[in-house]
Amino acid sequence: MATATATHALSPAQVALAYHARTKHSLERYAAGPETLDWDTQPNPFREFAPCRRTPLQLTADQLGTGWARVYAPDGIVPTPLTIASVSTLMELSMGLSAWKEYGPDRWALRCNPSSGNLHPTEAYIFSCNVSGLDDGLHHYVSRDHALEQRCRTTKNTAASARLWIGLASVHWREAWKYGERAFRYCQLDIGHALGALRYAAAALGWTATMVDDVASAALAALMGLDRGDDFLDVEREDADVLIAIDPHPEKGSGKNDMPMLWEPRTGQWTGRANRLDPHPLYRWPAIDQVSLATHGGDVSSRSETLPYPPLRRTGEARAADIILGRRSAQRFDGKYTMSADSFYRLLDCLLARPIAPWDVWSFVPRLHPILFIHRVEGLEPGLYAGSSWT
Repeated sequence: MATATATHALSPAQVALAYHARTKHSLERYAAGPETLDWDTQPNPFREFAPCRRTPLQLTADQLGTGWARVYAPDGIVPTPLTIASVSTLMELSMGLSAWKEYGPDRWALRCNPSSGNLHPTEAYIFSCNVSGLDDGLHHYVSRDHALEQRCRTTKNTAASARLWIGLASVHWREAWKYGERAFRYCQLDIGHALGALRYAAAALGWTATMVDDVASAALAALMGLDRGDDFLDVEREDADVLIAIDPHPEKGSGKNDMPMLWEPRTGQWTGRANRLDPHPLYRWPAIDQVSLATHGGDVSSRSETLPYPPLRRTGEARAADIILGRRSAQRFDGKYTMSADSFYRLLDCLLARPIAPWDVWSFVPRLHPILFIHRVEGLEPGLYAGSSWT
């Protein structure tokens, strides 16, 4: 990749493509990464701000009776009222912890949203407006404690309807510590995981979740407080990625592209400073900052779908909360199970981009090509399969 000086002569697209080429593994070499890896010095997986007013959340997902199949049925779920209890459910089923694991002296958390290497670089922020039981303003979600830290408090707007937005940001160092220059790739992958998890959780509540695609990166960073230098002094910074509008009344069509202009960030009542995640970082990877800056913003290509909705299965329906909270890593694969052809093709059917969860979280044209490692599926020879005509 070009040096920092040379990148000024490149377009953002050229910088991104150069980063992609530079960080690909090849038969001749691995992409640049750390020369050593000591798991005892892994960065803190939990960001916190102090001092901040904390709002503990109750674990409420066990009270949600929505069946899993119904998240694929538009208008099939009565919307849950937007309160602090339902916000708690949304975060528990998307960004919350699903289990703790132990091996010898080590203990680590698993979360509802998947992550590359279980490093979880994605941080979530909540913008609340007239949500019953929750102060208006900006809150940071601490998954370890299932709690909200109020970063900015605003004056209550009694004329506005109850609304919620979720901002997502990436701590690149959480991935760079292990993966070096490739870390930006994994952070973007994990943003996709978080978007999908939020969309599924919102659907289980009868809500929509839609990316706000006309907010500039600098404006989003200001709204999330990520550009506040004193609050991130000598600690790992966060990169503002996306803003998601949560609509608890989709039948009323309250709109998806309105920004949470609830306060002027420069004059808001801010509290808290970010904690340091890694006291002894060994490396710096300038290529990550370069590609991050080059990929701020971008055009969105709209799409139109004509595919029918998947058939709604009504018998033997599992609860959505049980499916989501039961997520585990690939290390939990069953070595003896054989998948039926019906189950396999239903899985493939759900990958088709329809205007339902999770694909309607944004308006990008899908550009994904699935590669399937098939083993013990009825009617199919084991092997490597490539999906075709996926868009």
